[in-house]
Amino acid sequence: MISNNTGIKKLFDKLANVHSNELTATLVSFAIVFILMASYFVLRPVRDAMASDWSDTEVSQLWNLQFFVSAGIVSLYGLIISKIKFKNVVPLVYTCFALSFMLFYFLAPTFTDPTLIEKTFYIWVSAFSLFHLSVFWSFMSDTFNKEQSKRLFSIIGSGASAGAIVGPLIPALFAESIGIDSLMLIASLGLLTVVPLVLFMYRLKSKQLHNEDVTADLSSATLNSQWWSGFKAVVTNKTLMAISLFILLYVFIGSFVYFEQKNLLADYTRPERAEILASIDWLVNSLTFFLAFFVTGRMVTKMGMAATLGLLPVLIMLGMFILAFAPLLVIVLGIQVARRAGNYAVTRPAREMLFTDVTADERFKAKPVIDIVVYRGGDAVSSSLFALLSEGLGLGLAAISAIGAFIAAIWGGVAVFLGRRYDANGKSVPTD
Repeated sequence: MISNNTGIKKLFDKLANVHSNELTATLVSFAIVFILMASYFVLRPVRDAMASDWSDTEVSQLWNLQFFVSAGIVSLYGLIISKIKFKNVVPLVYTCFALSFMLFYFLAPTFTDPTLIEKTFYIWVSAFSLFHLSVFWSFMSDTFNKEQSKRLFSIIGSGASAGAIVGPLIPALFAESIGIDSLMLIASLGLLTVVPLVLFMYRLKSKQLHNEDVTADLSSATLNSQWWSGFKAVVTNKTLMAISLFILLYVFIGSFVYFEQKNLLADYTRPERAEILASIDWLVNSLTFFLAFFVTGRMVTKMGMAATLGLLPVLIMLGMFILAFAPLLVIVLGIQVARRAGNYAVTRPAREMLFTDVTADERFKAKPVIDIVVYRGGDAVSSSLFALLSEGLGLGLAAISAIGAFIAAIWGGVAVFLGRRYDANGKSVPTD
């Protein structure tokens, strides 16, 4: 008779294409990214509540400062990990973040004027929002082989969506009763629980996944000792340059949609805006969870990487064209849902697969440069560009949407280039 455990494994294999020897590692990976995202969404309302007390100029200055802080963090990260063993990288990063938020919790009440410490916290959470996932996906691509990544990354990534659904409930239900500062402590404790799970994953990599030959021997290998090698790789490696451009264009589109959404919501009251935006968050996270768990892995396998990466840019391009002729809030919100859900469920897991064929040095050092420095640089430039087009040149929503459609078209071209390069190098798995 088949045991219940075997039956569950067969069910996962049939529904989600997870093999029996991969089930534990997949669930643990799911749990790690779930906790990471839940912890972040506990912290984000704390950060944004602080920002409401500052002027637009102050927040804009913080956005630009984030770029330089991010570049400094990535440089320091590159220097540190060049001196330690691979197996210590991930737990060290999450331990440091956990302790830093615990430090903010104890420092905040000691300041008579907490503005400086609050602004520091605002920038630090923003850096964490990109850094924690960048490190996590580096860890995943160093744990699973290429074939496994196609089937499992989207399922693992759905854990981020689940965490994004559960995390906000904590501040929503308890912020008033336990206080804002206590949320920092809750998030830091959540991050500390990630560390033993990461160490457990190292055991699963060899005991169950049998991926000892993936990239490097984590027990003895070290990275390039040059801390700047990540920056150098981004500007000298054509594939990494293309990935950087892909993310930069995604950020540009995201900024355009965000500002158009912000402007169209100006006629609504603040509670109405909150209700609309909360509904978007719920819809995005729900769609992401379903698509990532049951669709994305099969999409990459059946359609290939070029079509998978190019799908979202094409949809956004069409949406921006429609918006140019019909500048309505419902269309902007539809584009926003498609952009965010498509990125979380399809585009992000797919582009993470591109890093399964780079060196360990590029994965741990160049990837954070792309995920953080390039991303934050895109935030700074694209927000300034939108302000120039709207307030500087006086362009209306229709004209700006047309420019956005053009940017999306370029984004799609870069996506197809990356996907074809990946498929041509033999990384795609033949269909059944």
